[in-house]
Amino acid sequence: MLIDFHTHAFPEKIAARAMKKLAGDSGLFPHTDGTADSLRELMQRDGVDLSVLLPIVTNPASQSHTNDHAIASGGRGIIAFGSVHPDAPDALDELERLKALGVKGLKFHPEYQGFYVDDEKMRPIYRKISELGFITVFHSGADYGFRPPYHCTPERLAKALLWFDSPVVAAHWGGVDDAENVMRMLPRAEIMNIDTSFGYGTNIRQFAVDLIEHFGAEHVLFGSDAPWHPPVWELRLFDTLPISDEVRDAIFYKNALCMLGMDKLYTI
Repeated sequence: MLIDFHTHAFPEKIAARAMKKLAGDSGLFPHTDGTADSLRELMQRDGVDLSVLLPIVTNPASQSHTNDHAIASGGRGIIAFGSVHPDAPDALDELERLKALGVKGLKFHPEYQGFYVDDEKMRPIYRKISELGFITVFHSGADYGFRPPYHCTPERLAKALLWFDSPVVAAHWGGVDDAENVMRMLPRAEIMNIDTSFGYGTNIRQFAVDLIEHFGAEHVLFGSDAPWHPPVWELRLFDTLPISDEVRDAIFYKNALCMLGMDKLYTI
């Protein structure tokens, strides 16, 4: 079984335009056309049973629309998270709405959303997230579409973590291109987790082993960052790691099932 905890898709009306811009900004080649159906095709090809779809609200005015599209894209192997924009005046109300709709988690991308992860203005949002019991996924570390300084470094995320009581996931092995600082700055804690997205070709094999040991295998979630990395690439990285089948199963699906509150994987 394989659960991909980090994927992206866009509304069909804007998918082609979004893919062109994002690919141009980052220099990366997309492996889907940006739509949810194309993501499902990639999942089938690479043996993924369930994907977590992570939308990003990049404009306060598009908050509800972005979330509604993500939720509508769910089902048939995809479970959709939501997002809120830090500058949206109704961000706290939107969190309540997402909870009522059964959404389990949220995604923040501090580069695209233009905020530092430890900015004091985020405290009430994080506290509301914790009150409602959401999972929170942060893009962490560098982003190939932006220049430094980056808005979610391990040091800043460690400070923001103090405002949470619900699970936090630092994407991209805790921070793109920043494994040593991740291990130095981010604590091993009950609510602290990482996903393995965008690791193939960017994360040194020994760092991957060290990061699993640092956080504990029970706090590591398989992810790809599709459409930018296909799941099979990340599986190739795991094929090189000296880890047990028990650890592999925990990372590939058991930890995700536990975090999502699912006893087993039902068809959705």
